[in-house]
Amino acid sequence: QVQLVESGGGLVQPGGSLRLSCAASGRIFMINDMGWYRQAPGKQRELVARIFTGGSSNYADSVKGRFTISRDIAKNTAYLQMNSLKPEDTAVYYCNAEIRSTWFASASDYWGQGTQVTVSS
Repeated sequence: QVQLVESGGGLVQPGGSLRLSCAASGRIFMINDMGWYRQAPGKQRELVARIFTGGSSNYADSVKGRFTISRDIAKNTAYLQMNSLKPEDTAVYYCNAEIRSTWFASASDYWGQGTQVTVSS
């Protein structure tokens, strides 16, 4: 079975930086897209950033210029570099990947368990 495991979350002061990692493992034929989403208490899950097969990426307006998504295809891993963090960035961050398990199967979405990011002084 495919698994996504996030790491790198924690407590950071406003203006600080944090780097999240998401490693995919299991039966993987290929990974199409990978992305990061977040959910704060009482709010719906929202897109933070997503990187596509061609290397292009999308960002939420609230994080543009501060966050950078990247990936290492050989390692089946995506990263989220977060700079100039603000208290409103506090949330559980989830990794998502669109993965084909075999050459004859269509892609399916997989989610990690989430990692807590807290921005506070």
